[in-house]
Amino acid sequence: MTPNVIILAAGKGSRMKSNIPKVLHSIAGEPMLHRVIKTAAQLAPEEMHLVLGHGIDQIEASLNALDGPLNTVLQAEQLGTGHAVKIALAHVPDDGVSLVLYGDVPLITHDTLAECVAAAQLGHLSIVTAEFSDPAQLGRIARNDAGYIEAIIEYKDASDDQRAITEINSGILAAPTHLLRNWLNRIEPNNTQGEYYLTDIVSLAVADGVAVHGIVVADENEVMGVNDRAQLAEAERLFQGQQTASLMAAGVSFADPARVDIRGSLSCGIDCFIDINTVFIGDVSMGEGVTVGPGVVVEDSTIGGGVRINAHTVIEGAIVAEDCQLGPFARIRPGSNFAAGVKIGNFVETKKASLGKGAKASHLTYLGDAIIGPEVNIGAGTVTCNYDGVDKHQTTIGKRAFIGTNSTLVAPLEIGDDAFVAAGSTVTSTVEPESLAVGRARQRTISKWLSPIRRRKRQE
Repeated sequence: MTPNVIILAAGKGSRMKSNIPKVLHSIAGEPMLHRVIKTAAQLAPEEMHLVLGHGIDQIEASLNALDGPLNTVLQAEQLGTGHAVKIALAHVPDDGVSLVLYGDVPLITHDTLAECVAAAQLGHLSIVTAEFSDPAQLGRIARNDAGYIEAIIEYKDASDDQRAITEINSGILAAPTHLLRNWLNRIEPNNTQGEYYLTDIVSLAVADGVAVHGIVVADENEVMGVNDRAQLAEAERLFQGQQTASLMAAGVSFADPARVDIRGSLSCGIDCFIDINTVFIGDVSMGEGVTVGPGVVVEDSTIGGGVRINAHTVIEGAIVAEDCQLGPFARIRPGSNFAAGVKIGNFVETKKASLGKGAKASHLTYLGDAIIGPEVNIGAGTVTCNYDGVDKHQTTIGKRAFIGTNSTLVAPLEIGDDAFVAAGSTVTSTVEPESLAVGRARQRTISKWLSPIRRRKRQE
């Protein structure tokens, strides 16, 4: 039996000091709320209900990036967590169980949620808890001799002995829906805030003879809530640490795991080395033995085995075969496709460029909308002029062609196999195979020429 999921995300998050709703602040490039939704989606829930309030328009607009139906429920008046869950339950049938999550607890895992739901399916009220090294003023968990939870004690109401308890309430819970609805209908706002506390259902469950089952997470950081930018930064580093730890266990080395950002999915073969201040965005796949230099950014790309990416190279939307060398300071733009052994050197930019095996452009070059054959040499300062102000045009260069330094290739253009373009040429028409193209003005040397400076000195 799959659960109905309720995610609470109505709060303003005033401590963020932001015009952006708190739950839309990002962890590893993705809004916290989206991370919670994707984790909950792994349970294949019957329905998912988001309780929204502050910033509802921004949040609903962000949901377009997610797959699957999401029901949004407006909590117009902020009357507490119990009230938020109650209005969401108006959209949930009595049969089955309901799981309550929080949009600002982004590190919660599927395994914990699955265990929580499984206990609720046995008829229990199931609550996720954690052992905190410093529980501060969080609510304490009181258990009976049988190990079941008998109360959640707020810090302000706790005795010294109770404050010594280190097990705290995360707020995440699951219960049979009909029981949860019954308890929420019975709670009262008997507190100074005049709010309906979700935690008040614990005493009602105990009074009704329903076992309250505690799921203790292995790592307290899994249930950390994010309330300000300092905690957001802490959650970011915790998440990044999880990512790099997993990769190291799979055979990847980092110069410093604390100075790498993975904002998406990074898969690596064994014996890859990743230097400092590197960023991986979207879906990135790297083969075995790839070396990534400092300051490199790779986005939505496939990198073959043995590739060396030198310092401060940016790669986006590219396919790079094995044993290529890229950079330093290269920019590989979307649509670039490199065969094995290609060399792209410093200050080279490519866009929609296909380079054959062993082709090289070692420095100071722009290659756009180009098909370049194997073993082609592109000299420094070469530019493919692919844009006429309206349309893009293609340049095709055959195998083993040699393009001399400072050549301007005006597309549409075809250069044949084994052709040679002389340095400094502007080429506007087809170059046949095994031909030399020279497209430059004849040099003139003017003897005893006076520069403007020398002329002025003579006049003086």
